[in-house]
Amino acid sequence: MKTETPATHEPPTSATPKTGGTRNTATAPDEPQVAIDTSKMSPEQRAALELTEAARDVTDAEPGFCGGLFMGKFHLNALHPFPQQDPAAKAEGEVFLEKLNAYLKAHVDPDEIDRTGEVPQEVFEGLAKLGTFGIKVSKDYGGLGLSQTTYCRAATILGSYCGNLTALVSAHQSIGVPQPLILFGTEEQKRRFLPRVAGGEISAFALTEPKVGSDPAKMETRAEPTPDGKHFIINGEKLWCTNGVKAGVIAVMAKTPSKNGRNQITAFIVDMDMPGVEVVRRCRFMGLKALYNAVVRFTDVKVPVENIILAEGKGLRVALSTLNTGRLTLPAACVGMSKRCLAIVRKWSAERVQWGAPVGKHAAIAEKIARIAAETFAMESMTLYAASLVDRDKHADVRLEAAMCKLWGTERSWEHIHETMQIRGGRGYETAQSLQARGEEPVAVERFFRDSRINTIFEGSSEIMRLFLAREALDPHLKIGAPVLNTQLPPNVRLQAVVRSAVFYSTWYPRQWIPIVKGGRFHRQLGRHVRYAERTAHRLARTLFHAMARFGPKLEREQVLLGRFVDIGTELFAITATCARAESLGNTEATALADYFCKRARFKIKGLFDGIADNADKAGYQLAQEVLAGHCDWLENGVLK
Repeated sequence: MKTETPATHEPPTSATPKTGGTRNTATAPDEPQVAIDTSKMSPEQRAALELTEAARDVTDAEPGFCGGLFMGKFHLNALHPFPQQDPAAKAEGEVFLEKLNAYLKAHVDPDEIDRTGEVPQEVFEGLAKLGTFGIKVSKDYGGLGLSQTTYCRAATILGSYCGNLTALVSAHQSIGVPQPLILFGTEEQKRRFLPRVAGGEISAFALTEPKVGSDPAKMETRAEPTPDGKHFIINGEKLWCTNGVKAGVIAVMAKTPSKNGRNQITAFIVDMDMPGVEVVRRCRFMGLKALYNAVVRFTDVKVPVENIILAEGKGLRVALSTLNTGRLTLPAACVGMSKRCLAIVRKWSAERVQWGAPVGKHAAIAEKIARIAAETFAMESMTLYAASLVDRDKHADVRLEAAMCKLWGTERSWEHIHETMQIRGGRGYETAQSLQARGEEPVAVERFFRDSRINTIFEGSSEIMRLFLAREALDPHLKIGAPVLNTQLPPNVRLQAVVRSAVFYSTWYPRQWIPIVKGGRFHRQLGRHVRYAERTAHRLARTLFHAMARFGPKLEREQVLLGRFVDIGTELFAITATCARAESLGNTEATALADYFCKRARFKIKGLFDGIADNADKAGYQLAQEVLAGHCDWLENGVLK
């Protein structure tokens, strides 16, 4: 489990409308790419900004679908026709998915795992035998060599059944040792480690520390080179290292000596049996009772330089890139949980009779069912699209797509399990074990509720996701306009930036008012929603520009306001992906799901735009500061202290 991303800024990479783009890791420079004025920042703020900006892979290529939305570019051809999985890859994946489904049904009791807080050893062995721990690892290194789409579908199956196994497999393969080695490992590293992790040796990812979540500049774990330059000595402590209790090998992020006055973070592969590696404590949580999450301490751990991933000083880039792709597992698992919720409420609402009719006939319940169904379809559409980008190119730029899927999917699925418990009433709140003891069907809504609460927090909380997406939404404008306001730059450089900005915006801004709406070829019900999305992308772009003109450099502090822009962009992505997939399926049910979803999304977008112009953000912030200063502490009277 990673409860926070290492920074609010992740490395932007190139994306073309057709393919989603590729990351330009070969040419990305090490210096911060955006000329942001840091003269008024504290040393700590400046260090954090410089470190995270240096980790960003910047190119001048055309942004992908999600990135284009914030600039008024509606790359419909990226989503329509909706990408289909390669038939051969799909057929190969189906064989594994059928085996996984059968194994879980026959050999895994998720309620027992929840009760005992342990995954039986035979389950570890059974999953390993299936190849579950090496789904995406190439066959050359002992894995199954299956696609990202198949991996997401496996996460959907796991997410619909057992949250503990979902976390185990995801932490191992999405953010553990396999993913960074697939992306950045040398041939020697792949041959040393990938057969081990693909064969069932559990891996983990160690980044977060007791005092460090989203600010990597404060990282305290350090790695110092030995005099002969052949090893690094690691000292420090990592928190919330999922799978750390069971792991045989982990990826560790540590500070290495500064170069050119800049902090450096390096990624190391560390064997857990190396002298000096100690699992200090197993962490326990509200849900995911069998999560093997650890505090791991490193005391003079001697690691060979051959175990460095990518290069010295490139650790943050490794971490961010790993999280980008790995983040797709969460919305995929949430699709599974939401599908299970839909099955539960559909059955219960048809069977449970109140006031002379099945509860599903009552409008208040029917609205919840319709929303769960439509949003589940949308969530799956978004995730499948993002997965298809990775299938085309493992280095594809899915930063924004993955972040939007994670943000939107985890928030919607949490609402779905909440509504499922509400519909089931007392039987939703009662444990499956208690239900079974009373002779009723052991429907584990209560377990799903506890297990799912973490999803909006780990691998980038919703708040961090919005900040990251806002940073990326502003990035094209910062490239153009930030040097104008940067007092640290020479006057001639700032003057050149003024000229460039004037030339760009003199043509860009008018186009946001008179867009040419195409909309593509869609079923009539869907086509109007796609055309709406295209028009609204232009409105989003110009409204964001207006906010930049109004607030200037202070806009980045308007986090609640920026969150509305992010949510509008995310809803537009959801609308387009949903319509494109419904069109590809070509059946009336899919069209009805998409149509209802889009109608609701359009109401939501209207409210978000209204909130940009008229809100209580300033009053809320001022009140919060009063509360923090203790001026409202009288409100806390009357409770046990």
